[in-house]
Amino acid sequence: MQNQKGKQQIIYGRNAVTEAIQNGTQLDKVVFQRGIRGEFEKEVRSLCRTHSIPLSVVPKEKLNKFSTGNHQGIVAIISLISYYKIEDVLPMVYEQSGTPLFMILDGVTDVRNFGAIARSAEAFGAHALIIPDKGAALINAEAIKTSAGALLSIPVCRVSSLVNAIDYLKLSGLSVLASDLAADKKLKEFDLKGPLALIVGSEGEGISPSIRSKADELFIIPQSGKIDSLNVSVAAGIMLYEVSSNR
Repeated sequence: MQNQKGKQQIIYGRNAVTEAIQNGTQLDKVVFQRGIRGEFEKEVRSLCRTHSIPLSVVPKEKLNKFSTGNHQGIVAIISLISYYKIEDVLPMVYEQSGTPLFMILDGVTDVRNFGAIARSAEAFGAHALIIPDKGAALINAEAIKTSAGALLSIPVCRVSSLVNAIDYLKLSGLSVLASDLAADKKLKEFDLKGPLALIVGSEGEGISPSIRSKADELFIIPQSGKIDSLNVSVAAGIMLYEVSSNR
């Protein structure tokens, strides 16, 4: 069954949710009741893994907040956007004689930062955002509003593994650069005219070590003030402008 809670449209009930996943309904995440075991749990985990849909396991009390109906231990939140596959977007960019520019968001969970990055990415000609299926901001109405509608036009690729996604990009001819305060080189010192992917991390933790190690090069955004770090959306905007101006 479906209902709407505020601006958040949901599907609830075992058959309704599993059918929605199998039919390719675009979902932001599935919320599953903690303590439920057996074949149904295995089926849900398998479906979410196959379709790269985030799965949250929560107490029944929290699940009850999503729906007052008989949710049967499972609720799915319908996405406000359509998600894309990198394997579909990248060839399309090459076919259109474009020079790929992708933004990889590692651990950006604040919806306003996410929306602001999307807005800058669209404005400066990025072809897609790449996010993990876990540990990423929920693309809700606030994120879309902050993006000034950019999230409705720029492709968002949700992947089960950022590491594998980066490997795919590198094999496809993209250079992968990551921002890092400990780096020596500035972004403008690199060749920014070729196929490129830029990595940004969370404001609190930065880029995770496993993702940083996959980058071809690290760069720093030089600053002269006393604060040693920028808001992630501001940093992303500066990076995108630098690439755009070099192209």
